[in-house]
Amino acid sequence: MSASSRSVSTTGSRSAAISPSATACRTTRSTAARPCGTAPTAAALAGVDPGRLAKAVTDLDTELPGHLARWGRLAHTGVATVPVVDGEVLTEEPWAALAAGRADGAELLVGHTRDEFRLFAVLAGRHGAFTEEDARTALDLLAPGPDGPDAYRAALPGATPGDLVEAVFSDALFRMPTLHLAEGNTAAGGTSYLFELAYPAPAMGGVFGACHGLDVPLAFGSLGSPMARHFLGDPPAPEAVELSRELRRAWVRFVTTGEPGWPAHEPERQLTRVLGTRSETVRYPEQTSRTVWAGHGPTAFDLGRG
Repeated sequence: MSASSRSVSTTGSRSAAISPSATACRTTRSTAARPCGTAPTAAALAGVDPGRLAKAVTDLDTELPGHLARWGRLAHTGVATVPVVDGEVLTEEPWAALAAGRADGAELLVGHTRDEFRLFAVLAGRHGAFTEEDARTALDLLAPGPDGPDAYRAALPGATPGDLVEAVFSDALFRMPTLHLAEGNTAAGGTSYLFELAYPAPAMGGVFGACHGLDVPLAFGSLGSPMARHFLGDPPAPEAVELSRELRRAWVRFVTTGEPGWPAHEPERQLTRVLGTRSETVRYPEQTSRTVWAGHGPTAFDLGRG
């Protein structure tokens, strides 16, 4: 395949928010037209200060849980900025399109972090404080199929409520969409290379783990950025510097040659590059989650009618 058919997707492949055309601009209106005082169009948004726009998005995410009728199931995630199946730019969910042969496979490098949802739990002040009611709500909302909540509890018998909340949110929003995208792309004739970032952010006593967003400064080598200092400290540890080099080399090698330096992910061996202090290529490490989600693809979020 040519370089034009190569794609890199990192820090998770979010489930898409699906909405009819009448509500497709809801997020844009909420983040731009009201707080930024501009029209919900690409041209108008181009003139908004990036910092102001980022704050508007953050404020909207914070307010989401209080608007369940308007935002539906998406409100529970705390993140409104997701792809929209609008019938024009994105005509259907990518996982379904690949599985049904309505989309061609490509050369794909895709990955997620090990502890995706940990970031959101820490920032919300809930890490270590989730209750059994929180766990039950999360499982009912996001676990796959009618038996999904029981499947999680059976697969993780010693799990605390926080363990269950973080597992099902990490799986439903990031890890399983990423895995299923890799598998679907392979089934559609593409070549998929899968990775998991397992390096725990050392800042704040390691509370963030290998969380969502940690891969961004590592992949771009921006280890002096505010985000990197927040996760990795200042200066970052030598192993973080070396891991950043490894990840950047893999990206560049993939873009230029079509392979990142480890074998493709295939159904039998499920080879996955686990990136850490000592990186290794192993069978997909989240086997418990993979088993729970077997036969259940990612599902889009319907918006409410408010």
